[in-house]
Amino acid sequence: MKLRRTLVGLLAAVATLGAVPTAAVAETPYKSEYRLSLVLGTAFPWGKGGQIWADLVKERTKGRINIKLYPGVSLIQGDQTREFSALRQGVIDMAVGSTINWSPQVRQLNLFSMPFLMPDYAAMDALTQGEVGKQMFATLDKAGVVPLAWGENGYRELSNSKRPVRTPADLKGMKIRVVGSPLFLDTFTALGANPTQMSWADAQPAFASGAVDGQENPLSIFTAAKLHNVAQKNITLWGYVADPLIFVVNKEVWASWTPADQAIVRQAALDAGKQEIEIARKGLIEPGQPLLKDIAALGVTVTQLTPAEREAFVKATRPVYEKWKKTIGADLVTTAEKAIAARK
Repeated sequence: MKLRRTLVGLLAAVATLGAVPTAAVAETPYKSEYRLSLVLGTAFPWGKGGQIWADLVKERTKGRINIKLYPGVSLIQGDQTREFSALRQGVIDMAVGSTINWSPQVRQLNLFSMPFLMPDYAAMDALTQGEVGKQMFATLDKAGVVPLAWGENGYRELSNSKRPVRTPADLKGMKIRVVGSPLFLDTFTALGANPTQMSWADAQPAFASGAVDGQENPLSIFTAAKLHNVAQKNITLWGYVADPLIFVVNKEVWASWTPADQAIVRQAALDAGKQEIEIARKGLIEPGQPLLKDIAALGVTVTQLTPAEREAFVKATRPVYEKWKKTIGADLVTTAEKAIAARK
């Protein structure tokens, strides 16, 4: 009888102990693969940044976190402007995303697309690495994702098949492919062009056929996509906007990882972002800007604006700037203006 009572007691104790920890320490199992969304593949700095991040994470977690790249925003049928929503909903686990593409869902990200706000790389760095960058990350966190690091797509320069562009009048009536952002539509309309919203996948055939005259993108995209082969024979360097990239993770995915692995993924994103920025600026920050010589050697006419010529574009787009300052938030824009004015 005593033995029986002892066994019953032990079984009850085991049942009690088993019931509490099961709920308390249950962990969400790691996925065998995490889906990383990208607009561009590894032939471009953007895609290279994603690959570096994935490789660093796999190496540093000893294979606990495996990341597969999905370029061409293929997880959402190529619709760049749906990426942020899909990321928030869990359709996408991770992304290296464009501030432009996510701006329809997060209005503050339109800051980086304000025409002629950032005159140089030091200005961009003053924003992403300073108070504005911190505010942006706080906003993104509230919007439902975990932002980790900054990358860079670069300054968006103008190319076309018609003629060199030195003045706003040169753009009049020209059909220019733009991303799906109302701010871009407003900017090119103010310059007298005919902006046409189109995905990148659809844009290249449109250049080749002549259905669209031009586009605006970083020079690294111009060269990697070989746009000189689809009638883009004129480039104007005007540096009207730049496109920072952001390394982010879905919140539920982030919460499923241990604090140690979260720290690894965060540091890997920071390291990958720094490397990606170096790749994106290669050939443009060195003396003589060798990338421009490479592009000219392809038979492309490269036009560099004088300060007075650039100022004409600034003046033409100023009403757009003032309109969007209110939409984005006057305080945020003013903080950005001050940071740029104080840059080194």
